[in-house]
Amino acid sequence: MQTNKLIELNGQAIAGGKFPLICTPLVGRTLEQIMTELAVVLPKQPDVLEWRVDFFDAIGDSAAVIAAARAIKQAAGSLPVLFTRRSTLEGGEKIALNEDQVIAMYAAVCESKSIDLIDYEMANDAANINRVRTAAKANGIKLVLSFHNFSYTPGLETLSGKFLSAEQWGADVAKVAVMPRDLDDVLTLLTATREASKKLRIPLISMSMGPYGAMTRLFGWAFGSALTFAVGASSSAPGQVPIEDLHTALAILQKSMGGK
Repeated sequence: MQTNKLIELNGQAIAGGKFPLICTPLVGRTLEQIMTELAVVLPKQPDVLEWRVDFFDAIGDSAAVIAAARAIKQAAGSLPVLFTRRSTLEGGEKIALNEDQVIAMYAAVCESKSIDLIDYEMANDAANINRVRTAAKANGIKLVLSFHNFSYTPGLETLSGKFLSAEQWGADVAKVAVMPRDLDDVLTLLTATREASKKLRIPLISMSMGPYGAMTRLFGWAFGSALTFAVGASSSAPGQVPIEDLHTALAILQKSMGGK
């Protein structure tokens, strides 16, 4: 059974079908800082860029957000851009927007077609998830529905349910990220990933965070995770490793596994 499902844009696998993809975050608070980050990150050859807009000081100004998204996209060239507002409940920065304003910003950015993928959290109201999905689909933007727990790792049944819920709610990609308290928690996340990779029709992303979970960023792909996050200039979550180290580790592991 083929369990490695590729993330696609416009019917084509990103980076020619590379597995896993490497995504680096952009967390600058101003456009100038983001451009400086890009100058550092792009030579390190990521496959995807994630713009964490919750770090952006001008997040309340949709025109400024769209202008920045366009500038990022222009600098990125052929690299896909993932647009993410991470909520404070799931590890994000505090912002002065309510959820209706966030969704209005999401809709405007989707309509600008200056991004390729957009992340929204499954913990939000079903009506809001529907609104984001509608805006994404109408503009050809891929929807990542995500779940994060920065406190602990829920049980296997709960994690499996999160992956399944993302697919049922119309996601193009399902994402689960959790914090382990011990190595058994890391095994729980990897088991859930492996099981979901065999059951879901859509690609998935998973990771265990923090020091214990750092290993999943190196070999989670072997269990079915289609994308891993690495530090290009600045980290956006605990346990992310430098992209140079990740490139090296992936090359060693994949060679050892016969290119699998």
